[in-house]
Amino acid sequence: MWIMQGIDRPNRVLVTGLGVISPLGSDASANLRSLLDGQDSVAPVTSFDVTKTRCKTAGQIPDAWLKNGLPTGRVADRLHRGARMAALALREACQSAGGANPELMVIGTTGGGMSYGELFYRRLLTTRSRKGFAKLVGNYTPQKPIQDALELNQLRIPTQILTNACSSGSNAIGHGFELIRHGLRTCVVCGGYEPLCELVFVGFDSLQAATAEKIRPFDKNRTGLVLGEGAAFLILESEKSAAQRGAVALAEMVGYGVSTDTYHLTQPHPSGIGPRLAMQRALESGDMEAAGIDYVNAHGTATIFNDATEGAAISDVCGQVPVSSTKSMMGHSLGAAGAIEAAFCVLALREQFLPPNINFLEPDPTWKFEVVSNHSRAARVNHVLSNSIGFGGTNATLILRRV
Repeated sequence: MWIMQGIDRPNRVLVTGLGVISPLGSDASANLRSLLDGQDSVAPVTSFDVTKTRCKTAGQIPDAWLKNGLPTGRVADRLHRGARMAALALREACQSAGGANPELMVIGTTGGGMSYGELFYRRLLTTRSRKGFAKLVGNYTPQKPIQDALELNQLRIPTQILTNACSSGSNAIGHGFELIRHGLRTCVVCGGYEPLCELVFVGFDSLQAATAEKIRPFDKNRTGLVLGEGAAFLILESEKSAAQRGAVALAEMVGYGVSTDTYHLTQPHPSGIGPRLAMQRALESGDMEAAGIDYVNAHGTATIFNDATEGAAISDVCGQVPVSSTKSMMGHSLGAAGAIEAAFCVLALREQFLPPNINFLEPDPTWKFEVVSNHSRAARVNHVLSNSIGFGGTNATLILRRV
């Protein structure tokens, strides 16, 4: 396609490093085991009071995991949970890339360090003391956890932060992909981070998007989402750069598509036009046909409207393809979701398996695709497609290939 259009063939973009921390595990190996086992990591919320909310569960990362190898003392006291997540995932990504030299970081998030802002206003209303206020104000902005993560990993590189609702993590990876593909960069670290925060939790509960039951993506009787948290980073590198330093590629990124359906602030267009366009554009970007997709990691929030919209789009574009939502195991990590799910797709390609869609009971007869229900399974997987769908009609699709 590129030659036919008179365009120089773009650079190949390889994934040479991967780091992830989520409720499913403290690193990539632990996450892989949980995906293979179909582990349910959604549990009662312990971070804040949920006695007055309908939903009382979330996917949470244990505090003990966030202390692994990070500083103690005064430095540790000011670190936000988001900074700890990002630092650990970034450390693993850089170590697995074996000497990569990223020129740029592109990161997606939505809440950032918002929980420090919550603490600031609570203390402002309840105490006259201003002790600790500077720490809260200085560390609540979305960029501060990333600055801390870079400093803890001794990296000094420019950083771009994208906040595009639940597509943020996928947009960050897609942007890094485009920069390398078109020769503007040779190595980019990209991904997303998102700590659980009370304001966002209560917001989704108020919208009645969260469920008091188990999260059941693509189930005919689904009742809503639960929230999660985590961080993931991919090291993307041009083929030439990877070859020069003898790097081992974990996967190749081949396609990226975006769309905005601008239908409603929180509800996607019922026709599925938004995610359909994103998937089609990703396929065009990768110069491939939908028949070549072996697995779709869906956005799959388990809300009535999201799954109906995305289900229609996947059926139209990909037909009878295996589909699962890994949110069923760990909840929806918002701005980090696309990055975490891209990391899971790399693991699926490397280990040749399909991650499960747990808590699944009854299929919806209106869709063509097959839900990978309740248990992972071995499969020949050469191309995977990962969807992200956000409020405001923001849609992003990534396509990765086995190497």
